[in-house]
Amino acid sequence: MTMPEDVLAYNRTLIEQFRADGGKSLGNRPLLLLSTVGRRSGQERTSPIMYVRSGDRLLVIASNNGAREDPQWYRNLLADPVVTVELPGERFPARAEPLSGDDYDREWATIKQSFPFFAEHEARAGRRIPVVALTRPA
Repeated sequence: MTMPEDVLAYNRTLIEQFRADGGKSLGNRPLLLLSTVGRRSGQERTSPIMYVRSGDRLLVIASNNGAREDPQWYRNLLADPVVTVELPGERFPARAEPLSGDDYDREWATIKQSFPFFAEHEARAGRRIPVVALTRPA
């Protein structure tokens, strides 16, 4: 997928489409909206992100389309892991926790097998691609 020149405008349109069509905007790629608090601005920032279900967790992948830098939403949740998740028909608070160790290795391998373009992102980025678990509070 080639990224548009104005990513923020593209994301705004995708968010509007998501809310209008119940998340069908990316076809076979499940989409959620992740709202974080900007680490510098303190303002809510919403990003459309593909996710993968793993048990009761939703996993989001900070590939940034293979860019060398982590996406801003990932940097924001490192500063404040309390986030809001929006799925079709529901919105809820969640806690974001980057995966590590064997959990990361296992989930990342499964994600790349299911969605090979993430392996391409990893090769292009030249960095470890973070995978973040989003869980509802107990």
